[in-house]
Amino acid sequence: METVPVEIYGTPKLDCPSLIVGWQTRDVGKCSVRAVDFLIEKLNGQMVAEMKPSGFFSFGGIRFREDLVLAQGSQFWACEKDNLLIFKSDEPEFEQYRFLSILLNTMEHYFRIKEIYTLSGTMAWTAHTHPRRVLTVFNQRGLKEHLEGSGLEYMTWQGPPAISSYLLWVAKKRGIPGVSLWPEIPFYLSAREDPEALKAVLSFLNDRFRLHLELEWLEGEIKEQGEKLIRLRAEDPQIDGSIGRLEKGLPLEEGEQLTLVRKVYEVLRR
Repeated sequence: METVPVEIYGTPKLDCPSLIVGWQTRDVGKCSVRAVDFLIEKLNGQMVAEMKPSGFFSFGGIRFREDLVLAQGSQFWACEKDNLLIFKSDEPEFEQYRFLSILLNTMEHYFRIKEIYTLSGTMAWTAHTHPRRVLTVFNQRGLKEHLEGSGLEYMTWQGPPAISSYLLWVAKKRGIPGVSLWPEIPFYLSAREDPEALKAVLSFLNDRFRLHLELEWLEGEIKEQGEKLIRLRAEDPQIDGSIGRLEKGLPLEEGEQLTLVRKVYEVLRR
């Protein structure tokens, strides 16, 4: 087993926990990061291990926030009371298979996980007034059947594989069941935050693991965002027309899409 890139800081009291994976890069609508940060805080998560970035990331991939450098991080958090393990990480730029293999080696050897849930977001060509669906990809039929009736919808995707799908493929080869969760986020909200998509994915996790978390605080964010967009539509007939066509399931031309993204971004950042 390759252990050099991982430092173990503690031995939490977990009994074959479920693993929740949240990716920080390419995080559509900031849904993944906000979800795992919320879970870590509310479930009293404790950092128990860390994967070193050497060989997986370049300096050019470092992120910035408010002029501060954010070094790549890959951390394991244990939520003992709820028997959950959370892995919060940037997506590796290099040697993805080795990165995911080390991740699963650590999960199997030290924590004996029983299943994996990955969190991501996907852009949807829909209006923000439509309900948010949580699309899914499973790596085992048994888990898919077990989660029937939980409100998830199966996702069909013909583009390049995402890191979450790659992780599920590697996990399937080891016999570890897994599912990736992809809440739909209207494309013009993808550069900011979408509290309604966040609520959708947190509601699923809340029910799945019986976490008894209070999610009413999200209603305030949803209401505030909705009111800003109502005012924008009232002030700008072009934007109102574009969103109206999306509500009817009609496509927008590229110029309309760009204008909608720009104006919504400007309104929501205030």
